[in-house]
Amino acid sequence: MLQANNLTISSKNGEARLLKEVNLEVKEKEIHCLLGRNGSGKTTLAYAILGLGDYKKEGGQIFFYGEDISDLPTFERARKGITLAFQEPARFDGLSVEEFIKAGNPSIKEEELEEIINTVGINKEILSRNIDEKLSGGERKRIELASVVAMRPKLMILDEPDASLDIIVYNELYDILLNIKEKFHSSILLITHREEAGMIADKATLIEKGEQVAAGTFRHVMRKYCDLTGRRDRCMAGRKAGYKGKKS
Repeated sequence: MLQANNLTISSKNGEARLLKEVNLEVKEKEIHCLLGRNGSGKTTLAYAILGLGDYKKEGGQIFFYGEDISDLPTFERARKGITLAFQEPARFDGLSVEEFIKAGNPSIKEEELEEIINTVGINKEILSRNIDEKLSGGERKRIELASVVAMRPKLMILDEPDASLDIIVYNELYDILLNIKEKFHSSILLITHREEAGMIADKATLIEKGEQVAAGTFRHVMRKYCDLTGRRDRCMAGRKAGYKGKKS
């Protein structure tokens, strides 16, 4: 589905190299985890795929279903089925939950909307509430996921959706992502730090200082990540206490 080949990205003024010859491949109906430390280039790569950000492409290509989309504007990439959910869910005072979910697809049918909110675990009663600070972090994550699914994307890029969630909530989140993949056949590029994500991941890629250093099974890539960060003991603890949901 998605291929980034030898992608090299610099800051707009060319003074900083952000990504160097990075390769990434995401297949259809796949959950692919993108791992890396803060500042490693994960979000830059996500933005480059969708054509966002203040950067300059120096080399490489991005293919989506075999088509070179490297120079397409963001809205064209979105039309082809690529979406991005940011780490911090959006908040729009005065906009209802239903209006927010429908914003990307105003013509969505009621039965389809109901299927989406059931998939992400939203009660129908919440649709009339406003998007504001009264919503919990978990509710806002579910609502944003619903809004992304409503656009019927072929590829969902999720920038650390499990950040700042407690263990119960991120267990529920992983189950939701599996349900989205199974019911709506979307591929998911999941940017995360959590080892527990390996329970739902099909493949993974690790980048460090803007370069790809490992790719393959999540277990293999996560082991490299733990070695790189010196957190093997913490990773082992996470394996014992982590995700307890269903497996893909």
